Amino acid sequence: MRARTSLPALLLVFFPALWILSGWTRSGPTRVELAEAGTGKKIFSALLRDGEEVVLTWKNSLFGLRVTEVFQAQRGTLVLTEVTFADPQGPAPPSVASTDVDDLYQTGGPFSARGLTKPFKRVVYRVGEIGDPKLKITDRVVAFKEQVGFGGAVVLTAGSPRWFEILL
Repeated sequence: MRARTSLPALLLVFFPALWILSGWTRSGPTRVELAEAGTGKKIFSALLRDGEEVVLTWKNSLFGLRVTEVFQAQRGTLVLTEVTFADPQGPAPPSVASTDVDDLYQTGGPFSARGLTKPFKRVVYRVGEIGDPKLKITDRVVAFKEQVGFGGAVVLTAGSPRWFEILL
């Protein structure tokens, strides 16, 4: 009698788990983790489906512009898809070609670029007094300065999760 009841129970667990795993593997989940650079202490971790966005906002200390960087999860990687440097008191920033973005990060001035495809697996963010970087991921906003303080650093890593992380 016990063997009969345990088989249906096993099937009730196995098939939903297989269904969940098949959905995640088709879309390619991405594990995103934030940790303190100095200690390795985990700050936050999340599993994202392909196409889910992560948004980093900060203030550029040299030019006083508000920066918004939008990343998309794509099969174990975060891909920078758009960036905006905006003057808080000015008009909407002009659109620029994605090929101009690298130079514009260094030279200043408002701009907005879409259609970028810059993949990242690991980024180190240093926390200054002015920048106040914040990362919106899933339904949470992580304020880096609150987590590691002025002068600290946050390491963002992206990768493919292990199968048991998907189940949990």
